[in-house]
Amino acid sequence: MEHFPSVVFNGDLGSGKTTVSVMLARRLGVRRVSIGDLYRQMAAERGMTALQLNVHAELDDKVDHYVDQMQHDIASSGERLVVDSRLAWHFFAGALKVHLIADPLVAARRALGRPGDAVESYGDLDEACRELAVRSESERQRFLTRYGVDKTRLSNYDLVCDTTRAEPQEVVALIQSRAEGAAGPRCYLDPGRVRRDEATAEDGEIAVRHQAPHFFALSGGRRLREAIDAGKTLTPVILSESGG
Repeated sequence: MEHFPSVVFNGDLGSGKTTVSVMLARRLGVRRVSIGDLYRQMAAERGMTALQLNVHAELDDKVDHYVDQMQHDIASSGERLVVDSRLAWHFFAGALKVHLIADPLVAARRALGRPGDAVESYGDLDEACRELAVRSESERQRFLTRYGVDKTRLSNYDLVCDTTRAEPQEVVALIQSRAEGAAGPRCYLDPGRVRRDEATAEDGEIAVRHQAPHFFALSGGRRLREAIDAGKTLTPVILSESGG
């Protein structure tokens, strides 16, 4: 199917947005735009780290205004694209809005394993965990203040994929299928990440409540155990409305 919409990515730091978006753009044969790359370039030009630029942007709205105008211009061009951006889901009408998530420790390990530079580098795993969390919260607060939107609310997105253990090819295939018109659940999680207790109903579909960064099972305890026993890395779940 050729008439797919643009696909826009948001996601946790270290969730694999670059890897997945690059692979998807190649499969779809379209151009990829990365606002994250632009931010890193802006940070380097100012002699800042990525975290320092985030903090600076909280005080100087010129940074966000520049990036916002660029995203408006790209969105209004009508070109079908794959866009990696924290706020593309807010600016691109009619796009498939994808959000990638990952266990924070796994995300930190990925960030730590990337080649370090002056813009983004970490001394150890604890530092990576702390800085990723601070950067993410800085962005969340800035977007809440400036745009009135919460990037952590999963109801903002058409498709949520957990990359904690899933191979990039599996995630890309799922997104491509949805971009090409296939129907399906809105959220796919690593079943091993979903917390359950004696209050979890055994029967029914797997329904979860999201309290970032955790997921708590409300029902479907039996299916959840079966997915874990089968070694699934992605399993469809129903997001509770009260859980975002």
